[in-house]
Amino acid sequence: MRGYDVVVVGGGVVGLSAAWRAVQGGLSVAVVDPDPGAGASHAAAGMLAPVSEVTYTEEPLLRLGLASLERWPSFRDELQEESGVDLDYRAEGTLEVAYGPDDMAYLEDLAAFEQTLGLPVERLTGRECRKFEPMLSPSVRGGLLAAGDAWVNPRLVVRALLAAFERAGGTLVRDRVTELVVDGDETRGVRPASGEELSASRVVIAAGSWSASLAPGLPVRPVKGQILRLRGPKGFLSRCVRGKVHGSSVYLVPRGDGEVTLGATVEELGFDGRVTAGGVYELLRDARELVPGITELELVETTVGFRPGTPDNLPLIGPAVAPGVIAATGHHRSGVLLAPVTAEAVTAFLTGGDVPDAVRSCDPERGLR
Repeated sequence: MRGYDVVVVGGGVVGLSAAWRAVQGGLSVAVVDPDPGAGASHAAAGMLAPVSEVTYTEEPLLRLGLASLERWPSFRDELQEESGVDLDYRAEGTLEVAYGPDDMAYLEDLAAFEQTLGLPVERLTGRECRKFEPMLSPSVRGGLLAAGDAWVNPRLVVRALLAAFERAGGTLVRDRVTELVVDGDETRGVRPASGEELSASRVVIAAGSWSASLAPGLPVRPVKGQILRLRGPKGFLSRCVRGKVHGSSVYLVPRGDGEVTLGATVEELGFDGRVTAGGVYELLRDARELVPGITELELVETTVGFRPGTPDNLPLIGPAVAPGVIAATGHHRSGVLLAPVTAEAVTAFLTGGDVPDAVRSCDPERGLR
């Protein structure tokens, strides 16, 4: 039996961030995952966009996102220095555009709501939108600029976190956890598929959409998303473009190497891992209305990811299920954005430190069932 202070179940961006910070806090930590970064983090677009993703009923999530976005620059600098990996972090903002009159009316209402919250957004005409992004269609009627939004390449973030975690003294166990070992009111650790129990008095559940299978008391479900990756010339787009096309949402996220991530469908189909012709068609159809030149790019990858959703769309961060168990799951669309503040909170729960105020709304025992 191998023993640690903490075992983190799940090697995505959230789990690895929490594990890295816990090691830095002086704890011995093992991360258990058969293929780190291969889940939702692999499919994610990496938008750090709490302003452009705000919705009318989710102000606690907005506050949480803004708190984490504020932490991202220092998180990025430290992670790049510790790992030697460039995260392709970019901060040119998000341009949200509208195609039809109903889409424009939606953006006008959204801008009014954002302004009541004091969020910095700028209304733009169609002509002004095309000055920012010349590849936009002449049919684009107008838009909003959220200049404070940023984005990052999640696959590079995973690579960097793995390197930084292991260099700091963390242990990576490439195995699948089959059981959370609890004896009465005491957590003993986890049992992987290999059968060799990993002993720890504290366990962090960061297994994304699979968290409920390990800890049935966590109300987390998979929300399927189909995502495409295209390859084109560098500078095809200079910022994230989010659009409304006849009521449907689509986004395009450019990378420094010329890749464009195009997404994403939202499907309540459980763990259905199929890439469908309909999903690909709808994404390309809507993206083409906004950026006609997208059809000239090379289609290099189709991916399915499973976002870990909760009933109120807030993540579950904090003590849960059994003594010694900390939940760090249910981040839905925002796992990459929320990784820094989640890692800070998890480390505080583990060490008795101060938990960020914005995380208090994410109590796993808040009565979601």
